[in-house]
Amino acid sequence: MVTAIEPLLREQLIDRRQKLESAASAFHRPAELTRLLHEVDAALHRMDIGVFGLCEVCHDPVEPERLLADPLVRVCLGDLTPREQRALEEDLELAAKIQNGLLPQPSQRIDGWEVAYHYQPAGAVSGDYCDLIRGEDGSFHFVLGDVSGKGVAASMLMAHLHAMFRTLISVNLPLEQMVERASRVFCESTLPTQYATLVYGRANTNGEVQICNAGHLPPLLVQQGTVTRISATGLPIGVFCSESFSCTSFQMQQGDSLFLYTDGFSEGSDSSGQEFGIDRLSSLLQEKADNPPRTLLDLSLSELKTFANGRAPFDDLTLMAIQRA
Repeated sequence: MVTAIEPLLREQLIDRRQKLESAASAFHRPAELTRLLHEVDAALHRMDIGVFGLCEVCHDPVEPERLLADPLVRVCLGDLTPREQRALEEDLELAAKIQNGLLPQPSQRIDGWEVAYHYQPAGAVSGDYCDLIRGEDGSFHFVLGDVSGKGVAASMLMAHLHAMFRTLISVNLPLEQMVERASRVFCESTLPTQYATLVYGRANTNGEVQICNAGHLPPLLVQQGTVTRISATGLPIGVFCSESFSCTSFQMQQGDSLFLYTDGFSEGSDSSGQEFGIDRLSSLLQEKADNPPRTLLDLSLSELKTFANGRAPFDDLTLMAIQRA
């Protein structure tokens, strides 16, 4: 893993060094600048001699997600000093509070719609992206996605997406253009190994729904006992800087439901390694479609827990249910 991302991190470090040098004349804390330059040079030297990404204490590999977030990391989590461990715990607690503050209300009624979601990080923070945003014309926008990677680095990308889409909505662009612009900005401002799958949708007061599925698992539309999968219409965002996307439109009637999820749910497994899967979820929704969104989420989570024999999910898990009230 480290070998694969090392050229990208080298470019990042060289760019960081150039920025530090250009800031030298105006920097009011020269000792701090010297320390940062020394750390960047030391990381580049570790790359040159072939020991980058190895813990300086135990010589085992450092966690890749930590290197992606900070290429200056020198030791693995197991070899942090007590003081460093406390600082990391405080950072994680702060990151979790910030992330929770970005989430919308878990259950909402919006102009003829009822919406609920369940957001469950596998660790302190999550790389899943979930948002509900009211439009000025009475519509509302919904987003559910999954950022590549895990941990703090993924949670930072989640916050990045949150800010981008909240800003783009105010411009009032067509749905596919919003996703295209978000993809371009995401691609230009992240490493080439970073991307996100997501479903971005807009629901109008008359029951019309538009969806752009960027490489994500298919949302499930439940209408009169029939479950329809809404397949991806584009690649994940951030894969290329010039991606194009298209939308799927449909009409929802009273009692119809739309169910979105991340792979932390569909890939939940039992003791033999068998995955819960989309077919099993479709059957459950078909049988329980008359229930309100919050009940649909609770039933789905209960079914997964029974299937997994009580084992906790190994990945971030997010569900969203939208129903025409």
